[in-house]
Amino acid sequence: MNEKNFHAIHINRDACIGCVRCMAACPTRAIRVKNGKARIIDELCIDCGECLRVCPYDAVRSETTSFQDLDAFEYKVAIPSTVIYGQFGDATPPGEVLSALRLAGFDEVYDLSSICELNCAATEEYLTDHPQPRPFITSTCPVVVRLIQRRYPSLCSQILPIEPPREIAAKILRSVLPRVLNIPPEKIGIIHVTPCPAKMVSINRPASMKKSHLDGAISIRDIYPQILQALRKGQEGALMRHLFPDTPFSGIGMGWSLSGGETKGLKKHRAVAVSGIQDTMRVLDQVEAGLLRDIDILECAVCPDGCVGGPLEIENRFVAKSRIRRLIDKAGERAVVDPEEVSRLYKQNFLSFDHAVKPLEVSPLAPDPVRAIKRAQRREKIFAALPLKDCGVCGAPDCRTLADDVVRGRARLADCPFVKGKKEKR
Repeated sequence: MNEKNFHAIHINRDACIGCVRCMAACPTRAIRVKNGKARIIDELCIDCGECLRVCPYDAVRSETTSFQDLDAFEYKVAIPSTVIYGQFGDATPPGEVLSALRLAGFDEVYDLSSICELNCAATEEYLTDHPQPRPFITSTCPVVVRLIQRRYPSLCSQILPIEPPREIAAKILRSVLPRVLNIPPEKIGIIHVTPCPAKMVSINRPASMKKSHLDGAISIRDIYPQILQALRKGQEGALMRHLFPDTPFSGIGMGWSLSGGETKGLKKHRAVAVSGIQDTMRVLDQVEAGLLRDIDILECAVCPDGCVGGPLEIENRFVAKSRIRRLIDKAGERAVVDPEEVSRLYKQNFLSFDHAVKPLEVSPLAPDPVRAIKRAQRREKIFAALPLKDCGVCGAPDCRTLADDVVRGRARLADCPFVKGKKEKR
């Protein structure tokens, strides 16, 4: 697969009936419906999974790591999202879930909650050291990062340059396991267990590093049956504790699966949390307009209620959210990570981006600037001739997008039923 055009979201044309629900839901106008079938324009897609969420015909599929892919590794480690703890009954504590995950095909598992807490502590230090710009925007949700790259390029410099917990945990394991196990690094597979397909894209095409420290991402939905089977057997397995050998589960870190959980642990800085793609875009519109400068950090997640609302989960998010909140209450808000260790890693830039996030620009209307200007003028004339109904009957989500498609050769003016038969003036 071409890594440059890698996407985790794909349309199954055999199942698609062209109902346009996915096209209407897409926040970056990346979907068109032509000849009764939906298709995705690669350079516009940010793999948010909104199409996957709204399709009633199972015509949208996500591509994540398969069980067969794991066979390439001699030693396999799972780093599950803390969302996984809300997928099972209240009688199933986190330790049993991780033990069952180990029995489902991994040699070891690594709890992410303490690393989430570590990230929060490092964020506090970074915000103290960098009073400007404001607000910074967290990088945990890869869709938010790609949304900013595509739609809000001027905000790339405001993305908090600290890697998300999944990458920090994988980086720690990369530095420890080859020495501890005496196994070549390439033989050790570190896999994220994820509630959303976008994590796969962030692994294959990381925005802030040369190469991800993770080797893949397997969906909670795919591995759920194996975990459930292991839980029913009542077996137990050892869990990894390499960085913090005696660390219990972190209540602060457990909250990262819920909207507001990332920044709840911040004591010295003002934070705002927003979830859901539409609300996220509304807030980013405000930030782009120069507003919200009295906020230190903005926590954005495109899934409703945060990662707990990811499209690759089993349990509905309301039940999962309730379970996780009870686990947070049980674990408490006591810090479980060593502040001095956090400060050491932070000052060594161990937790930082390799490079700044850069905008992802859409292809220009033409390579030659003069020709591009003429095409832009033509696009405005086409747009003025359209009815501005944004009905989607033409196969584009709105009239402005249709005008752009006509200029780019993706559509015809006659695709609009309200101007059919009229000839476009060139």
